Amino acid sequence: MKFLMISSFLPSVLNFRGKLLEAIAAQGYEIHIMAPEFASFPEEQQKLQALGYHLHEIPMQRTGTNPLADLKLLKNIYRQIRQIQPDAVLSYTIKPVIYGTLAAWLARAPKRFALITGLGYAFQNIESGQRSVFQKLVHSLYAQALKHAHKVFFQNPDDLKLFQDMQLLTAHTSTVVVNGSGVNVQDFDVMPLPNNDAGVVKASFLLIARLLGDKGVREYAEAARIIKARHPEAEFHLVGWIDDNPSAIAQAELDQWIAEGAIHYWGKLSDVRPAIAASSVYVLPSYREGTPRTVLEAMAMGRAVITTDAPGCRETVANGVNGYLVAVKSVDELVQCIQYFIQDPKLIEYMGQRSREIALNKYDVHQVNKHMMAEMDIH
Repeated sequence: MKFLMISSFLPSVLNFRGKLLEAIAAQGYEIHIMAPEFASFPEEQQKLQALGYHLHEIPMQRTGTNPLADLKLLKNIYRQIRQIQPDAVLSYTIKPVIYGTLAAWLARAPKRFALITGLGYAFQNIESGQRSVFQKLVHSLYAQALKHAHKVFFQNPDDLKLFQDMQLLTAHTSTVVVNGSGVNVQDFDVMPLPNNDAGVVKASFLLIARLLGDKGVREYAEAARIIKARHPEAEFHLVGWIDDNPSAIAQAELDQWIAEGAIHYWGKLSDVRPAIAASSVYVLPSYREGTPRTVLEAMAMGRAVITTDAPGCRETVANGVNGYLVAVKSVDELVQCIQYFIQDPKLIEYMGQRSREIALNKYDVHQVNKHMMAEMDIH
């Protein structure tokens, strides 16, 4: 039996789907992976091949919208699926879901699954009712592809409802909501909270994200400015990188935050655990997520969380229990919640313990994968 996963970014295969592939391989499946730009990720390529997985490169432009290039991509995936003859295909992120699902249908793959991990730029500001030509095209392609999927997985109920409201799913499409990608609670174990010289929990905050506007990076930086003017001892850490994305922040903005001393910038990390260990509260002011993996990792390590009352984010926090929910784009609410932790450091410890409990009970990667595999009839 053969299982094919189609991804737009090779590093995400191990980082986000590694345990799922491991569990599927343990059931006797031969694992095949399609992704673009192998030359950019030799280390990840080597690791996947060392696991015995079969890799297939595809000519995908992650952020391009050239119809001829996308048609070439569709034909390439179709041809390779015909050669591989997989028993099941799982695609995730926009282009793999659209072109991977369509190609798998054309190639008559017996089982076709799509995983919606987040909505991104193609769904920004659609609440206004005004969609760009690009957005209309993407939504139309989603609808065409998903009607040929046997099952569509969502990582939060809000995304599922949005797809239903926009009629991107037919009445016959089977859908399932899973608890994100899960987190390996053994790898992300509880770490002691950092203390100051007086032995009190340090007011140390952290955001890990691609440096995009819709991740709330600007709101985080502005809140850091305001808080540090009142509490100079407070620390604000930032891990991430500037992505090739229409909503990416400018390098000049990042340089200014660093120069002002508002932000301590770690750059891009392959292992985020040291940054989480150096912080006491995790902050993600994102406008929308599938289920934010970084929040789950921070929760597993026993960190209180401040995030937005937005799709995907709100699922991770019981307001007032393991953290606080703030309105999207509200710097004022963000500042207020940060101050709660500075004024009462005992909250950090209490809420961090609750975070770990939620991570264990709801987001353990093995439970999430078990659920997905049962829905895909892999056992």
